Amino acid sequence: MKLRKIAALLAGVALLSSCEYQKYNRIEQIDVRSGNEYVYGVHPDSAARQRSIQYAANPDIDNRVNAIQEKLFGTTTMAQGN
Repeated sequence: MKLRKIAALLAGVALLSSCEYQKYNRIEQIDVRSGNEYVYGVHPDSAARQRSIQYAANPDIDNRVNAIQEKLFGTTTMAQGN
């Protein structure tokens, strides 16, 4: 019982200390694209203009993607789900 309390205490300390992990290990950088409508859109809540670009479907790429997925994950179909 004593070991469980010590383990729970150590886990609690680890969880609480992770909130401060790498708090100061970052650098403030100047955004060189601030105000760029192409990247950020016209408003912070709007979609960027670069997202509105639609590309024509290329069946060769689809076949290659399917071959890679089959090689990595096997012969499962998307309809089966997880």
